[in-house]
Amino acid sequence: MITRPFASTIPQEKNAPCYSGFVVLLLNILGLIAAIACIVLGAILLAGEAFLGGGLLLAAGTIAFIALCILFAAYKVVGPNQALVLTLFGKYYGTLREPGFYAVNPFVTANAPAVMNGEPTETAQKTVVNGVPTTTITSKPKKISLKTRTLDNRKQKVNDALGNPIIIGSIVIWRVENPTAAIFAVENFEEYLSIQCDSTIRNIARLYPYDSMSETQDEMTLRDSSAEISEIMQKELAERVSAAGLVIEDVRITTLAYSEEIAAAMLQRQQATAIIAARQKIVEGAVGMVKMAIDQLGQEEVVVLDEERKAQMVSNLLVVLCGSKDAQPIVNSGSIY
Repeated sequence: MITRPFASTIPQEKNAPCYSGFVVLLLNILGLIAAIACIVLGAILLAGEAFLGGGLLLAAGTIAFIALCILFAAYKVVGPNQALVLTLFGKYYGTLREPGFYAVNPFVTANAPAVMNGEPTETAQKTVVNGVPTTTITSKPKKISLKTRTLDNRKQKVNDALGNPIIIGSIVIWRVENPTAAIFAVENFEEYLSIQCDSTIRNIARLYPYDSMSETQDEMTLRDSSAEISEIMQKELAERVSAAGLVIEDVRITTLAYSEEIAAAMLQRQQATAIIAARQKIVEGAVGMVKMAIDQLGQEEVVVLDEERKAQMVSNLLVVLCGSKDAQPIVNSGSIY
């Protein structure tokens, strides 16, 4: 059983407190209009030397205007199969999973996976528009995709159970089930999944031989039992990444071959095995045909042969039937003795 010491430190996922974004936006706009009206009215009263009332209206309108401008940071849009993990001053605030337009605490921040291998949080893309070079800066998205995704695991060289170096590659079908755990359990859940996939495939592949060395040996091999071994890989990988909020839906081996240094030798072994199997079938058929020929000659009394002549005929027939080249017939015009 694989244990995850960080599993107990992951906050329990909960729905973030939120309101309808359309209603709050409408109230926000109306409040801004009222705040501007208060500021204008306060300025008019101050101009008319009504300092107390004008000052209060001007101060109240200014404070309301600033607060309502800050409220514009409270709006969040969540699309289908997306999630937002929110924190408030460093503490977990909640998660938005249902698609829609929401208004939340304006001081919350959306959390995104950490950068992978020093990847910048913003990328600059240079384009040319009407002959003028422009630079477009794209920031790293903070929404967690809940869609089913595919990880194409790179080819890697491992040793099978017999010590033979092989090349193996796979694809992993996965998705994020718990976005809160995916953010807080690991630094970057995509990089974490990739590393765990490499480790799992390497550990499982070295437990089984690439191919069986004996035709009668009944054992699981990477070549003949790829579906069963893929299920074993899926179960182990799912157990490894479950604490990070990830679900492994399927694992399939896409590349399986001997490494270059032994590929030629293994090809000769496979060819030799095929030749031996073919020769075995040829010999079995030839023996049956010789026996049938001798029996029919004896039953129909076409010719009576002694044991020495039977042995010679058997030898000649086996040479003809089992030979790799066509036999050249020789007609004996004299006595067989």
